[in-house]
Amino acid sequence: MGSDDSSWTPQSVLSTLPHPPEENSTSPVAFFHLIERLKTTKREGWRRFGIDHGESISDHMYRMSIMTMIAPAELASKLNIPHCTKMALVHDMAESLVGDITPADKHIPKAEKARREAATMEYIVKNLLGNVPGGALSGAEIMRVFQEYEDNETLEAQFVHDVDKMELLLQFIEYERSHNVDLEEFEGVAGRVQLPEMKVWAAQIVQERPKYNKKAE
Repeated sequence: MGSDDSSWTPQSVLSTLPHPPEENSTSPVAFFHLIERLKTTKREGWRRFGIDHGESISDHMYRMSIMTMIAPAELASKLNIPHCTKMALVHDMAESLVGDITPADKHIPKAEKARREAATMEYIVKNLLGNVPGGALSGAEIMRVFQEYEDNETLEAQFVHDVDKMELLLQFIEYERSHNVDLEEFEGVAGRVQLPEMKVWAAQIVQERPKYNKKAE
């Protein structure tokens, strides 16, 4: 099945795994095994520039989660910070099966990417967590948090979207620094930051770039 095939399903990926998760269990262990894939799946945007051993999806979400806890003071008083941290940890969970689809993957439309991610989250919630007794974070709550991020209507969701962009900006500066490579195309992400308080941070990061951009040496 090609990566651009609209018949993609979570099962089409699961069928290729040597140890597919046990479904419909009352234990969350199978879910824990599935999200291990977030630790081993690389963020694809850097590979086009020869960075083959870059960050994983969980690397990205970990720093995002820390960043949510250090929100700008003027925003922090308006935000449910623990909820933002939860959202940062959940928002890319579907990539455990979907993988990291980037804007450069023109053969996969945005709507198809969203369909695959929604199908994966539904699979996780129903097949892996549906029979697990609810704890601090139930399967249904995971789905609600994921959908809130996707809808991008609450202040918390807008903040986490901005944190997502901020983390990418930090990483592109760090990869320019460590790999002596020109990643200028990622600088435009700063212009898509939504909240004024976060625009300040984005500008601070971009201002670092001339120090490490090889063309400025």
